[in-house]
Amino acid sequence: METLTWKQNKLYLIDQRKLPFKLEEVSCSNFREVARAIKVMKIRGAPALGIAAAYGMALAAISSRAKNYYKFIKDMEIARNYLANSRPTAVNLFWAIERIMKLIMVNQGLDVFRLKELVVQEARRIEKEDREINQEIGRIGAELIKNSNNILTHCNAGSLATAGYGTALGVIRTAFFQGKRIHVYVDETRPLLQGARLTTWELMQDKIPCTLITDNMAGYLMWKKRIDLVIVGADRIARNGDVANKIGTYSLGVLARENSIPFYIAAPLSTIDLSLSSGEEILIEERDPQEITHILGKQIAPSGVKVFNPAFDITPHNYVRGIITEKGIIKSPFPRSIESLFGKESRETRL
Repeated sequence: METLTWKQNKLYLIDQRKLPFKLEEVSCSNFREVARAIKVMKIRGAPALGIAAAYGMALAAISSRAKNYYKFIKDMEIARNYLANSRPTAVNLFWAIERIMKLIMVNQGLDVFRLKELVVQEARRIEKEDREINQEIGRIGAELIKNSNNILTHCNAGSLATAGYGTALGVIRTAFFQGKRIHVYVDETRPLLQGARLTTWELMQDKIPCTLITDNMAGYLMWKKRIDLVIVGADRIARNGDVANKIGTYSLGVLARENSIPFYIAAPLSTIDLSLSSGEEILIEERDPQEITHILGKQIAPSGVKVFNPAFDITPHNYVRGIITEKGIIKSPFPRSIESLFGKESRETRL
């Protein structure tokens, strides 16, 4: 599935707000349109946001009328700031933007035309790398899944959240395509129903057996011994292993530990934010109250009711069995394991 596509200097996206009822593609011809698509959640999912932001920077580069490096970098900084203000929690968005900016600064001796080419090439490279990374996460994570396992997942960490294969769903897909007999329980994921609308749709496209449940049914299924493991994605992971993911993830972590069920995170290394020592430092996005008071445009709550709508929560690292990455499964003690994986970069960031 092509969640996003770069064609003829335009970015085309599947409008995920319309799924599963309508498969509609929208185009973005400038970085402001990309930022708007991110903000209103035409596109979502941490890795996909990073790729979209990279292409937003590519569109900014293409449209720049600068004749020299200094004017060009100024145009790119405007785009960087605009895109960075679209959504605050998923670190991949900022990681991709800064990767583009670093590329420009390292190559400031080149002419503007060549710099534009490099930015577009880097955005395409980020997309290509994400596809490869997801395949590797799937291969590594599938080893955790056994025949006849029932897997619980939350929100959508599939093709629609990445360049096209998925993190948590990539693990599930790989296990299924290996011939393992598995079944997936899918949390509906209120308030925007990414599980009900998107994850079930993806699983059914691949003919992977699945059952949709409401968010508050998960604990009962665990108590009934009908869940063997939980696999979810992540939007940002602190240096100590604390995880920011879609609201409701923390509850699953607590319930899984209470019921002695392994709880895994599947995410690329780019989701780990070495600058943050713990989840308490992660900025949690709060979204429009109407997302809770309405479902698919229909009002379900009294007018004027007070609403609290954080898009994410923090799952402390002690609830996490392991973090499935393209370089292997990171396990407790997470600070030491993450530092060992990142090496010098981790130590320099901490200082």
